[in-house]
Amino acid sequence: MKFKAFLTENGINLLEKRILPALDKMGKVSHLYLTRDHAIFLHNLLTGHGIQSVAQFKKEALFEDYRISSQNDDKIAFSIDLSLLHRALRSILTIYAESGEAHNPPEFNFGRLQIKLVKKLPPHSNQPTPFLTFETKGSKSAVIQDVPISKPLSRADVQELQMALDGAQEMPKTLVKVPELNSLQNFVDRMKHVGDVMGVSISKYGDLHLQMSTTLIRLGAEFRKLMVIGERANERPEDGNLSAQSRTERAVQRGDAMTVQVSVKHFFKSLQCSLARPDCAFYGIAPQGSCLTVIFQFFIPGTRQTDKSISLHCRLPVLDPGSN
Repeated sequence: MKFKAFLTENGINLLEKRILPALDKMGKVSHLYLTRDHAIFLHNLLTGHGIQSVAQFKKEALFEDYRISSQNDDKIAFSIDLSLLHRALRSILTIYAESGEAHNPPEFNFGRLQIKLVKKLPPHSNQPTPFLTFETKGSKSAVIQDVPISKPLSRADVQELQMALDGAQEMPKTLVKVPELNSLQNFVDRMKHVGDVMGVSISKYGDLHLQMSTTLIRLGAEFRKLMVIGERANERPEDGNLSAQSRTERAVQRGDAMTVQVSVKHFFKSLQCSLARPDCAFYGIAPQGSCLTVIFQFFIPGTRQTDKSISLHCRLPVLDPGSN
């Protein structure tokens, strides 16, 4: 199997400044899944434990001169330590910036940072080890950074990963748009010291309700009249003067809302995806209350149009089957 490509300047900035810092918060180790058209970072899709995340990029969003081949329909997947990947990318950029050739772009082509799969013999070892290698060359020097990776997944494991990815693409029937993640993050940051479990309710009216209860305290926050994608309904006029909790309970009884219990730790971790600087986020509860889904939306710079070359979403496991 072979893979090599050149990272574009946009791809370098996207990974180094936004995507890798966010994904590293999801978990130290991720699968990197490469196909003919996409590069995909996957967290916990095979284990089924903890928060799952999928960050998918069209190859043009990160690379140029993209070449991949394998006996498994040109698909390659392996595990990689994201902190090591991020450190290697930062290191090669730092060395470049500090070198004399950094001031002579024609001789040191910053746009030609190659990334490829290689096998090398580590020191004091007779067993070749796979690496993901960064390499860039100037007229007088070359910079190489090797990131150790796992043995590439077998054909059966890649098929299992693809099936898990297909399953993770199932979208909730109702999604509500949260344009300001900062206020949500500030609230959850305060709540995480109160307890471990959070109730999340989402209605077809465009309401997102968060609640945490202990024997001594009850905290809640409600975001109302949010933009709704998918199934929606009109709120009953007689519910207008009810408390948020009563209004939510009635909506659940009518089938106009769903409620699930999730880990506060998982919810807070999903909000760390704000490090990727998405333009907004959508929240929804999967059918049968199987998970809480968070979809982060990115716009094409300078526009309000969705950048379809990038997708990022998380799936939070529920601690209770919820109500539907």
